[in-house]
Amino acid sequence: MMGPTDLEELLRRAGDGDEGAVTELFDRYRKRLRQMIRLRLDRRLQGRVDPSDVLQDAYIDLTEQLPAYFARPELPFFLWLRLLAGQRLMRVHRHHLGAAMRDAGREVSLYKGALPQASSVSLAAQLLGRFTSASQAAVRAERQLQLQAAINGMDEIDREMIALRHFEELSNGEVAEILSLSKAAASNRYVRAMVRLQTILESLPGFLDRPGE
Repeated sequence: MMGPTDLEELLRRAGDGDEGAVTELFDRYRKRLRQMIRLRLDRRLQGRVDPSDVLQDAYIDLTEQLPAYFARPELPFFLWLRLLAGQRLMRVHRHHLGAAMRDAGREVSLYKGALPQASSVSLAAQLLGRFTSASQAAVRAERQLQLQAAINGMDEIDREMIALRHFEELSNGEVAEILSLSKAAASNRYVRAMVRLQTILESLPGFLDRPGE
């Protein structure tokens, strides 16, 4: 993990026009950005849009917009870079889906800048992979549909809390910054979301069964 001193040095070099430092900054966060893109990529584009292509375009955006960031840094660097990649993903959605974006309603304006939403489909797929041992396709598909329906009943911010903390693996402080909450409020909201999620998982027969049980 990159420490504060390392980050400050890379940012200083990048601000001085060091292209290698810009590339290193992006590479340090590439894995986290890829996870965000995979989580928020519209399911209708899966198999058609490669997250690597979105990342490549986001890198170009970074090189073009970095001077403006240094002139007025309103967010910590990673959160700004994540926003940049999310906005690129939004443009990909609009390019491929056009008017269909209105039907999806898949943008979250809870943030400092709207991003594509982590849908119940993507959250269910992530949770299914983490918590269930189901291997048969039919059983897995049925459980995913049940989980999607249950997640759809959650509050939008609670769904985002789970996406941000568990699947994007953001810290409580980062989530608080993104959602314009105090750290205490973000922490309380996360606890509430997890209680709700636990209730949902326990209500689905066999979902939390361990292998062999």
